[in-house]
Amino acid sequence: MSIQSGIPAPEFEMLDDTNTLRKLSDFRGRNVVLYFYPKDDTPGCTKEACNFRDDYSAYEKAGVVILGVSPDDVKSHVKFKNKFQLPFPLLADEGHKVCDLYGVWGPKKFMGKEYEGVLRTTFLVDAEGLIVRVFENVRPANHSEEILQILAGGN
Repeated sequence: MSIQSGIPAPEFEMLDDTNTLRKLSDFRGRNVVLYFYPKDDTPGCTKEACNFRDDYSAYEKAGVVILGVSPDDVKSHVKFKNKFQLPFPLLADEGHKVCDLYGVWGPKKFMGKEYEGVLRTTFLVDAEGLIVRVFENVRPANHSEEILQILAGGN
């Protein structure tokens, strides 16, 4: 992985699930949880998104923005967001340019088959736009809780 803590988070522009163009710089002044996930409405990705949803009030209270990113298109994001009542933006990285920029696109293995895809990764970006933490090989089931502990001053 090329992106490390302490460096400015790479700027991007992507459409969200409302077809609004979002830039990372739009969120300056607030901490951002930027999480990359493989695919809408799949078991692990649903679990991860729903945990962020269930903990959303804690993020809001802490003034933290959550942004989900996957290579799915806007239409797919709309269905996923509506199905699970997700209260945060999902960004469409069609063509995985932003995944490439963040170094989270690479070789994966599933049921003995190798392919290229999103390596489930989260970046915690501070109010000045610096990456303060990188979470690789994220476990969807307890990831939101892990981030909230760090935001609360834990390790």
